Amino acid sequence: MKPIFADDAAIKVAAKLISQGRLVAFPTETVYGLGADASNPIAVNRIFQAKGRPSDHPLIVHIASVESLSDWAINIPDTAIKLANHFWPGPLAIILNKKPEVPLEVTGGQSTVGLRMPDHPVALQLLKVFGGGIAAPSANRFCRISPTQAAHVEEELGSVVDMILDGGVCGVGVESTIVDLSGNIPKLLRPGHITRQEVEAVLQAELKVVENREEPSNPSDVRAPGMMAIHYAPLTVAMLCPYDRLTDIIKILSLQNKTIGLLAYQYNPPDNRGLHLLCMPEQADSYAQILYASLRDLDSRELDVILIEQPPETESWQAINDRLGKATTLSWSNH
Repeated sequence: MKPIFADDAAIKVAAKLISQGRLVAFPTETVYGLGADASNPIAVNRIFQAKGRPSDHPLIVHIASVESLSDWAINIPDTAIKLANHFWPGPLAIILNKKPEVPLEVTGGQSTVGLRMPDHPVALQLLKVFGGGIAAPSANRFCRISPTQAAHVEEELGSVVDMILDGGVCGVGVESTIVDLSGNIPKLLRPGHITRQEVEAVLQAELKVVENREEPSNPSDVRAPGMMAIHYAPLTVAMLCPYDRLTDIIKILSLQNKTIGLLAYQYNPPDNRGLHLLCMPEQADSYAQILYASLRDLDSRELDVILIEQPPETESWQAINDRLGKATTLSWSNH
């Protein structure tokens, strides 16, 4: 399936396909999503089949307005309305207690549902024309690098998706922040473009940060997208490296005749012969926007290893470091 420019006519066709239980990939400000009618369990199951995603992994439902929260959730706290009014449309997903009629296929069998209003004109128009909620994880194979361009979707899912709406390059480039408001304590389940500090400033309360884990330690804990230990990962072995070790690491790997890709933030290799070097921006937002496309570029070169220079470990880089931690299967400190 070739991407189709997302004009009004294409969006109408896409909305009709979704209403028929088909799969449509569409752009959001974060990454491209693989969308299906969130009220149709059969259609939702097609998402899991297309991605190779385990059925107990919940999906985020994309909605067209703050008012639509009540179509999907019950016992909506004032804090949810406050966050939605402040950050929506935008890259923030809110976990709430679901209405009984929300399919368990969407929620991974849980009593909670993730909701967000995307900040992309194509996504918002699609939601408006469709008239309901669209369940949409990232449009890639499970645990692989998320797509930020329509061509990325075509590469991975072109044979199984019914339509790919091309709305250009995603502006944010990493998945949404996820905040759990289904219980008494607000929790940060996944960092994103909207930072913990920004959410806390609106809530006037601290967020409990839930550490990444594949299985909740407490059965009542909510599972959310992107909480696997390995996620957003290239097929090539990738390693996160501190700045002051990179020269030695490159020397050692070169002596082993390894072909090396390098995602550099500030590091300037003294000799880049034999290195596939990509220089990344020094600003977090710009870095995030091209991160997945850069990883895909290096992953396509059939290298032995991808080295990634460790970015700063500050609040503005939290989402990037979270994604890099999951994309890298090795740490130099383990060698």
